[in-house]
Amino acid sequence: MRRSNNNTFFGIAKKTEDSDFYSNINTSVALGKVHVPIKHKQLASNYVLIKKIFGSSTAAIPITTSDRAILARHGFLPLSGSTISQVNRQIEQLKSWANSGDILLCAYANELFEIRIKELKYIRLTVNSARSSEFCDGYKALEKYVEYIAR
Repeated sequence: MRRSNNNTFFGIAKKTEDSDFYSNINTSVALGKVHVPIKHKQLASNYVLIKKIFGSSTAAIPITTSDRAILARHGFLPLSGSTISQVNRQIEQLKSWANSGDILLCAYANELFEIRIKELKYIRLTVNSARSSEFCDGYKALEKYVEYIAR
């Protein structure tokens, strides 16, 4: 068997640099392959169903100040100011909290994911191509994750 020199083993890329691993938008899909909480799947299915029927979310409702306070309390920036790597780390953190045995952590994870879905709906309705930047495009990673787990 011939071995290549590109740090792969059976086609799976080796995680060489942590920041490089999380900065890829396809990492969101990889995160959706194992241990996805049921609440994430339910919210993702609802989001994708509404998107298929109406083409997008039905109403552009921004998150409230209390939602922003909840995000800040847990160290999360608003989705509009997050990068792909930040969102991918947050997805991984929310999944680990939701799958932990701690009821309180699970409740926090569910609440934070609901807020993220609300933010995603608002951003998808209000974002335009001129505003889109490569530095604050974390919503794309979340949307990729949501679409993958809704299947």
